[in-house]
This record gives sequence, structure tokens and C-alpha cells, in this order.
Amino acid sequence: MTLQELVNQAASLYSDRKAVWFDECSGKPPTFYTYATVVKLAVELTAFLQKFCDQRGKCEIGLYCYPGINLPSWILGILQVPAAYSPIDPDAPPMLSTYFMKKSNLQYVLVENDKLNKFRMSHVGYFNHNSSTIEHIGLTLFQMSSSNTDLNLQVKNVTSKYEPSKAMASSQPGYTIRPDQTEVKTSEGAYMAVGQKCSLAYVLHTSGTTGIPKIVRVPHKCIVPNIQHLKSIFEITRDDLLFLASPLTFDPSVVELFIALTSGASILIVPNTIKMIPVELSAALFHHHHVTVLQATPTLLRRFGAHIIKSTVLSANTSLRVLALGGEAFPILNLLKSWKHKENKTTIFNLYGITEVSSWATCYKIPEEVFTDDFRTDFPIHLGSPLLGTKVEVRDANGSAVLEGEGQIFIGGVERICFLDDEVTVPMGTMRETGDFVRVQNAKFFFLGRKDNQIKRHGKRFNIEWLQQAAEGLCQVEACAVTWYQQEKLILFVVPKDDLKEKEVVKELQKRLPAYAVPDELVLVKALPLTSHGKVDISELNKIYQNRLNSRRRDSKLSGAEELWERLQYLWKSALGLLGDSAGISKDAVFLHSGGDSLQAAIDLDLGEVKWEKNLGDRIESSACISKCGNFIVVGCYDGLVYVLQSSDGEIHWTFVTEDTVKSSAVVDPSSGLVYIGSHDQHVYSLDIYKKECMWKLHCEGGAVFSSPCLSSLPHHLYVATLGGLLLAVNPMTGSKIWKSFLRKPLFSSPHCNEKYVCIGCVDGNLYCYTHSGEKVWQFSTNGPVFSSPCISSLTKQEIFFGSHDCFIYCCNMEGNLLWKFKASSSVYGTPFVFQSDDLKNKILLAAISTDGKVWILNAKSGTAEGVDKLPGEVFSSPVVWGTKLVVGCRNDYVYCLDLYIQEKKNS
Repeated sequence: MTLQELVNQAASLYSDRKAVWFDECSGKPPTFYTYATVVKLAVELTAFLQKFCDQRGKCEIGLYCYPGINLPSWILGILQVPAAYSPIDPDAPPMLSTYFMKKSNLQYVLVENDKLNKFRMSHVGYFNHNSSTIEHIGLTLFQMSSSNTDLNLQVKNVTSKYEPSKAMASSQPGYTIRPDQTEVKTSEGAYMAVGQKCSLAYVLHTSGTTGIPKIVRVPHKCIVPNIQHLKSIFEITRDDLLFLASPLTFDPSVVELFIALTSGASILIVPNTIKMIPVELSAALFHHHHVTVLQATPTLLRRFGAHIIKSTVLSANTSLRVLALGGEAFPILNLLKSWKHKENKTTIFNLYGITEVSSWATCYKIPEEVFTDDFRTDFPIHLGSPLLGTKVEVRDANGSAVLEGEGQIFIGGVERICFLDDEVTVPMGTMRETGDFVRVQNAKFFFLGRKDNQIKRHGKRFNIEWLQQAAEGLCQVEACAVTWYQQEKLILFVVPKDDLKEKEVVKELQKRLPAYAVPDELVLVKALPLTSHGKVDISELNKIYQNRLNSRRRDSKLSGAEELWERLQYLWKSALGLLGDSAGISKDAVFLHSGGDSLQAAIDLDLGEVKWEKNLGDRIESSACISKCGNFIVVGCYDGLVYVLQSSDGEIHWTFVTEDTVKSSAVVDPSSGLVYIGSHDQHVYSLDIYKKECMWKLHCEGGAVFSSPCLSSLPHHLYVATLGGLLLAVNPMTGSKIWKSFLRKPLFSSPHCNEKYVCIGCVDGNLYCYTHSGEKVWQFSTNGPVFSSPCISSLTKQEIFFGSHDCFIYCCNMEGNLLWKFKASSSVYGTPFVFQSDDLKNKILLAAISTDGKVWILNAKSGTAEGVDKLPGEVFSSPVVWGTKLVVGCRNDYVYCLDLYIQEKKNS
């Protein structure tokens, strides 16, 4: 499907409904077009362009205009040619627009009739006026002149502006000269070609703030999944009114326009000048109209000011149903809570993405409970889950995958591909580097900052966004931004609230930050300057500070020696965190002696019918566990709660609160009925679900508890493993430690035991075996991390089965010797399952699943394949077999039940 096909589908269903509103906010009544009118005007424009444009090969048409009532018809008219539209900002510097048009090789540009003189003046001689103007639609068509050396010269000037020299580019933050890293994982060698007819939807350029502006050509196949998935996440209906907040040159505008126009909803457009006046904009959005969905950068939201946000945007009776923030780091939770009225019902989302893989890559719905008074204020907001068709990876500096720790995000997908600059073909599955760094913790991505924002100061490396987040949390700060001025001074720009006192702000920052992250200077500004994309304009902030310095120098007549001494004192105080101290530094003081360093759901198994389902507070990665009596189900959740549900109807019997995400699956003591479960808060808990109380909790001292505890009946031990590499034996009745073994690498595998031994897999590639008294008996090595838990079954008392990241399924005996290994088609994360059935000739079989979705049925004794099937998605869960039914969850959001049976010639 293409964007225009989706719009035409909606128009056929909602022809008489209002598609677009335009409000000049000048006292005149707003104007509107119905879907029927939008489509009618688009068809006329399409016929005009088909007549006057050469459509051989790929066709791209520039659109030089301001947002107005005709905008949706203009874009739809271009798309239906078929051609890609290329927005050109009339307010952009002419040199940048010229660079974009030449680099894109645009042959045609549609110019809004009101902007003809501006266009001609900015691009004298570059374009020929074509033979026709389509007056009632308000556009004139220009064609590029066949020869213009001036245009080529301007392109060279732009290139030299953004890439002064290779040496400078490599040494200064903000310049990128290295091409994007890509990784191709396609055995078929499939490529996507830019020249495929009808393939492209639009052409944009990146802002150039982090290097030379890139041309980005976006196929329909790349953007349509974004539109479809976000429509579903935001629950868009025909009754919604969305605001076109983003400029056309910023790809979130595509999401805003087409989420509305493919749903029968309406889009509200106002002049650019109104967007710059917070009082008028808020009145237009929430009083004159009733906008229900707003997508914006956090900086754009801050421009409203705390009072308007609280009293209008996020008030108790606001019309706003969805607020989606993206394009910049998400505001800290404390700030967001201060903006949101206690009775406000707006759902807030964190969006993340890059223009090079247009538009959004991940989305996270902020849980409503984080806004309650008693919820912890340091709750970190992560980037969320990948959107439809999108693949997200985190890699270290060597290009290796990061499962826990810090690394750079890479984004791609089989068809989530854009063409950058001169690319003609791109391998399907290409991954683009983002320049953004995250911390991976418990499979969540926490944004750390851009590569370009990492600095080294006083011998310490950190990201300047850390300072910004700390300053945002201060009650006297309305908004703020940070610059690393000339790689020498750390400057904090603050829009003050109430009576801000600079010394108090510095003191508060000194309490929250190490000395090397405290700013050199604090500069008060009335408002933060913005780029056309609604982000903070760093270059303008640096100009403000430069003007401040120039003014200071004019007012000061210090001698060279005095100026040097003033500068030295300033650096000294900055390094030691003494900027709030008015006292001078003694000339015989020793820096090191003064404290300085080196400058520093329940399903019917037979029918597959859902018996009941229950929505919990967040994602669930814990497996459900049945209570001793069978009346309850225990499951952990990302919201930090352990839920105890009635197995008959799913109603909540009890919830127990831990202090972090619960991914660990619970285990039940068959004798006492007590439930044991771990949490990422580094504790393991003993719960009496009948009395609804915690019997004991134990801090595991070795990191988060990801895997499931294991209970041994004789001796009566509870085994717990942590991501810090600690294996613990605990007394299940008292919670006291019996013994511990430190393996140094994360333990994602759950420990399993029999009457003699306890075994566990480790990220270091080994399976370890211990006695119940804590003595290591042996270790078995594989060629990849072991996330799979060992399977020790009563059916095969002398064998241990497990999978490895090296793509093999292993079977070894209780002495640690290999009995057999079977090569699967990809890594094996889940735990194998041993089973036996009269209907399957009473063979002892092993079920295992590789991450590519292959289901393997192996002979447990010999390791030979008895059958194989393929699920339509990745699988990281473990299979369970009941009789001849194999049940497993798949990454495509389905649970599958496979029937195992014997064919006449071979087993299946």
C-alpha cells in the first residue's frame, strides 16, 4: 500500500467529513475542506503534473510553500502522479535550499503563488518558469535550467561550510565525515532500488547540525508501517483532531498528516508565526479548536511555559488525548509530573527515531501510575519497543551486540530502508548507525545522549545532556539548554522561573553533579532559540554567549596578566566545584592539595480459545506459575509488581510490590505452598499468597535477579542466580544464605537441579555443575553465550540438555561429558523440553526451538532429528509439551499449539 492509496481509502469512507482545518488566528472564521474536496483538488493537480512533467525514471517534485488549507491536496496530487514530494522551506537560507535541490537533482519545483517573488529572488537563473500555472490551486511549476554553473558553485560552498577540512572534521564534535555503518543479513542478496517506479514517497534532508546535510529518499514501504502502527498505538478514530506541529522538512510531519488523513480524522494547520507565540497557539489548539493528538519535540512543548502546560495543555479538562514527545531526549519525570494536573487523562508517549530511517523507530507508553504522588521520582523512561517492521540493535565500538551495558543504537529492518545521498540500491536489512548512545538494562534502552554531545572535561568523559537533565529538575528553571562553547567552556542557558538566583542554582547543581559536570557559566535568556524543526538551536546559543563575552571585554580593561589570573581562578573554582564561592584563590595555593585531581492470558489447550485475559500494568516477560492449590496464577511484570490472579477468571487476588522490574518467573514450594520470585531490585522474595504477606526478602548482592529460582527438596535449598554472576544457595524457610559462587559473568540462565547436582548456564559460554554443598564439579564449554536453562528430566536421569548462542543443542552426562550435539539453524535461547507419549511410540523425545522460529523434535538418546517445523516469527521462549501438543510463544504476538504425530514413513 502507498500513502495515497490509504488516503483515498479513507476518503471513500468519509467523503463528507472535514479533512483539514486552517486557522489564521486573526479573528476570521477558520476554513475547512472535506475529504471529497481534498481529493478533487489533488486529482486536478495530478492531471496538471502528468501533462507537464517528464515522468521517465523516478520522479521527484519540489514543493516550495508555507502550510495552508491546500497543503494536503498538493501533497496528495504529487503522490498520485506518481512522484515523491520534496518540501523546500521558504525561510531556509537560499544556499541550503539550493544545495538540497541540486543534490537531490530536482527537475521540477511547485511554488506557492504567494511566494513567487521570494523564490525567484532566492534562486535567480536556476529555474525556468514552466508553461503553465494552475491558478485556483495556487501553484506555479518551475523546471530547472539545463545549465547553471552558479548552482554548482553554491553546492560546493555549502559542502565546504559543513566540511571545512578532514582534520577539523575528525577533531571537532559535530562533524561526521565517515559514511554510515551498515550491516547486511540477507542470504538471498535482496536489494531495494531507488529507481523502482512508484517506490518513493518523499525526499528530505537532515538538518546538518551534526555534519553535512544528507539527502534522504523515503519509500512508501518504509513509512507506511510507521503510520499504520502508530494509528493503532494512539487508537486514532475519525473523531480525532491532530495538529500539524512539525515543519514539512521534518519527517514527523508525515506522521501527523497521514495518521489523520488515513483515518477519517482531521488535521489542523496554523501559520508558522502563530507557532512561535505560545499564548495564541494554546488558544488555537485547545480553545478555538479541540486538538486530541499532539506530536511535538520536548523543546516545542516547553515553549508553552509551565503555566500554560498545566492550565491548558495537560489540565484536568483538556481535549488532548495523546501527547507524543520525540526528536529530543525525553523530559525528566519530575518535570513532567509538575506539568500534569492530577486529574489529567492525557496518555503520554516517548518516541525515538532518526530521519535516515524515517520516521519513528520505537515507542513507549508512559505508565499512568508514574504520575501518582507516591511513585518514585527517579523512575527512568526508556525508549520502548520497536515499531512494526523496525529492527533495533545496540553495538559496542567493535560492532559486537550489547545485551547489557552501553553502546550505540543501530536502526533498520527488512524494508525499513531509506536511500541516503547518492545511494541507488541498498541491501534489504541494512542497519544505520544513529550516533545515539544508550544503556541496555533488562532488555530496555535508556537514552544517554548523542555521540556529538560527549565531552572530556577535567579528565572526565561525560554527556552534556546529564547537566541539562539535572538543571531541568530545579524548581527555579522553566527551560534550559547546554553548550560546550569552543570545546572549552560548559555553558548552561536558563529560562528562569520566578526569582531565580544564580548562586542558588549553582549550589543545587553542585549537590546533584560531580564537579566536572557543573557549568562554567549560567546565562539567563528569555526563551530558547529553536531550529525550524522545533529543536534547540545550539549555534544561536553560542552566538548569544559570544555577544556576552564581547560586551564583557568592552566593559573590562584588565591587563593581560590580570585577565590570565582571572581565567586561572575561574578554571580552578570550576574544577573544584567552588563557582558559588566569592572568595579569591591564594596565589600560593596548590591545586592537588586543594582537592583537585588530574584536571578532571489463559487459553483452552484443546480449542485454543481464550478463557479470560487480564491487562496488567506493563510488559510481561515472566512465565506464569500455578499455585500449590491450583486456584491461583503468579506472574511478574515490568511495573515492578508480582500479580496473583485467580486461575478461574483472571481477577486479581493480590499484588506484591518490589522496587524494580520483575522478569523472574516464580517457583512454588510443593510442601509449604510458598512462592519464591526474584526482581531486578536485586532481591529474592518468599511470598505467602494465602496470607498475602512477604515471609522474607534477601538482597542478593550480585545484581538483578533475571532468571527463575530453583527449589531442591533434598536438601531443602533455593538456588538463585543474578546478572552480576552470583549463584546463591538459600534456606527457603529463613532466607539465610547457605553458600555462594561468583562466576563473574551475567547469569540469564535459570539454575536446575536433581538429587545430586545443580547446573546453570553462563554468558561466558559454559555450563557449570555444582554439588548441593557448593563445590564445583565440572564445567562444559560451548562456543557462545548460554542463555538457555539446563533441562534435567526424570525421564532421562543421567542427561542434561541445553542450547547455546553458537546454534547447537547439547546433551551431556552427569560427569560433564558430551553425549551428542545437534546443529540448529540459529541460536537457541529457550530451555529444551523432554517428553514421552504413547501416541508417539513411547519414544523419549526432546523439543527445542531456535530463535529463527524453527521447532526441532529430536531423539533424546541419539540427538537425531525426528521432525521440524517453522513458526512465522522469532522465538525466544521455551516450549512446553502436554501429551502430543507443543505450546510456545512467538515474537509475532501469537501463542502456537502444534500437534505432534507420526507420519507413515518418518516421525514428525
